[in-house]
Amino acid sequence: MALGWRDTGLHYGKITRALHWAMALLFLWQFFGMGLRLLLGRTPLVSFFVGTHASIGTLLMTLALIRALWGLSNLRNRPAHEGGLVGTAARLGHLGLYTLMLIVPLLALLRAYGSQRGAAIFGVPVIPGAPEKINWLVNAGNAAHGLLAWCLLAMVVGHIGMVIIHRTIWKDNVLNRMAGRPLVAAE
Repeated sequence: MALGWRDTGLHYGKITRALHWAMALLFLWQFFGMGLRLLLGRTPLVSFFVGTHASIGTLLMTLALIRALWGLSNLRNRPAHEGGLVGTAARLGHLGLYTLMLIVPLLALLRAYGSQRGAAIFGVPVIPGAPEKINWLVNAGNAAHGLLAWCLLAMVVGHIGMVIIHRTIWKDNVLNRMAGRPLVAAE
């Protein structure tokens, strides 16, 4: 069975997969860079990663929005979650991931606006700074951006952990929906 562009009841399509794995790589970049910052402090290597943090974060938020809209447009075609408690936990986990993928970069953008710096993506200005400093935006961003980002990382680790449980303990084909060959109805 060939992998199509759209999602089906058995597997995610090419667009969903491309968005998922592109975002996974970008999140790896973000968290690797911030992890290096915590471990090494200010070094040229850390500066290289941190220098791309805002641009990659804004790109991630854009991809998360596209992915959410694409997911909603494919909602009736997507593979169904299990029933019962496991399915409810999966739905809530995915909702939490999407919520944080949108809120974490949004807080950073609001902080950048409120601080009068504004935001640029790879050197291209996209959001001007506020005419005067807006302390509550800066304070909210400072208080919540990093904390919620680490919560997002914890959820990503949980997401990966559940994939491992599905694969090794429950021995089902959930991973194939996003990473493997398309499933056929007989599987």
